[in-house]
Formats: sequence, C-alpha cells, structure tokens
Amino acid sequence: MRRKGKMINKEITSTYLNETKAIKIYQPESFSPLHKYNICIMQDGNDFFQMGRVATFSDKLHGSEEITNTVFVGIHYKNRNDRRKKYHPDGEEYQAYTQFIVKEVVPLLDDLIPTLFLGKSRALMGDSLAGTFALATAIKYPNTFGKVIMHSPYIDNTMLRLVEETDTDLSSIDIYHTIGTKEDEATLSDGKVEDLLTPNRELNKLLLERGASYIYHELDEGNHTWKYWQKDMPRTLKSMFSEE
Repeated sequence: MRRKGKMINKEITSTYLNETKAIKIYQPESFSPLHKYNICIMQDGNDFFQMGRVATFSDKLHGSEEITNTVFVGIHYKNRNDRRKKYHPDGEEYQAYTQFIVKEVVPLLDDLIPTLFLGKSRALMGDSLAGTFALATAIKYPNTFGKVIMHSPYIDNTMLRLVEETDTDLSSIDIYHTIGTKEDEATLSDGKVEDLLTPNRELNKLLLERGASYIYHELDEGNHTWKYWQKDMPRTLKSMFSEE
C-alpha cells in the first residue's frame, strides 16, 4: 500500500561517534511549515518502521485525527553489540551516543521541522534496550525530551538506581510503559533467557512512588517480540500524541 506521508532520508557524520548515521524522517501527509509538530525519535528505527508499522499507523491516526501533528524519526543500529554499547547507560558508547542525539540529531530536526522547541514536543521511543535508552536519556535531559515511550525495556539495577537517585522531577516527563505478562522468561537478542517482568514491575512501582506522569500496561500473554509491541502501537500513539 502506498504511503500517504513522506519519508525523508538524511545523514549525520557525527563528531561524537566518529561514524555516519542515517536518519529517516516520516512526515504526515498534511505536513506544512505553517503548523507545529511533535517529534518522536525512535532508536531501533528500522524495526519501528517495518515491524512496528509506525508509518502505517501514522497515516491512519493522522487521517482520523486521533493524533495531533507528529513526525516520526528512525535511527538504526549496526548490530546487536552496537545496541548494547550505545543504548545502555553502562555501555562504552552511551555517553557519546547521547551527545549525538542531543547535540546533533535534535538541532537537525529543529531546523527541518517546525516545533514548539519544548521538551513536551519531543519524545524518545524504544523497545527493549532502546526503551532503556529512552528513559535514561529523558531523565538526564528532561528539558529536551518530555515524553518517553518504552516497550518491554531492559531494566537492571543500574536503571533502577538511576530512577531512584535522580533529582529530576519525573512528573515533568510523560511516560508510557508496557511489559508482557510472559516476559518472566524473555528470550533476548543474544539468545539468553531472562526475567524482565519482575524488574519492570519494580520500575513501575518506583515511577509511581516518584510521582511520574505515567501510563503502564501489562500486555496479556505478551512476550518479548514485535507481535505484541506492534499490536499495542495504536494505543501507544493515541495515548502520547492525541490532542490534550
């Protein structure tokens, strides 16, 4: 099916990463420089466009006016090891990748897309480790990113401690968080099987205690796959980008 919106491809040769990263920008059909837009930045970008069907849902939800003006931006990884190095706060390239997002990607998007230049108009969205990155980075830069969407994020003691010890007012960040009820035995990309459900429930409790602006869903029978994240995507986008 032909896309109604427009995909724009850009590249950034990053001074922080010493590599060139592709940036995919999906504008809705009604895009106009006369309007203001939310910007949703997705790590694992190709996965969100292909398996998450974000462009398809963007077309549908903009067409039915169930979400307000939103541009979806995808940035992809090189391989599994690259994801770990860049997305997890303990990863050796996490700091450099964060600077790339904040100081190179955001300025590029602000030049291309008319926004309100406020944190609440920018979202970070990610699955698994990409969801980990979204939460960790928004907590560190709440004035830049005021929305977080995380599907089955990888939560460990580092992340729980980060949330517990942060001085950031978490009520200033709108957070959408899902985990599947079958993710007590989740198979990760490296083939390891881990209990993701228990630490995600701990995160849920901690975010509520910290007064987060927060939506939490446990996906019934859901496991650590795109089958369930894709199915939840319409609710995700309507929850975070509908008219207030």
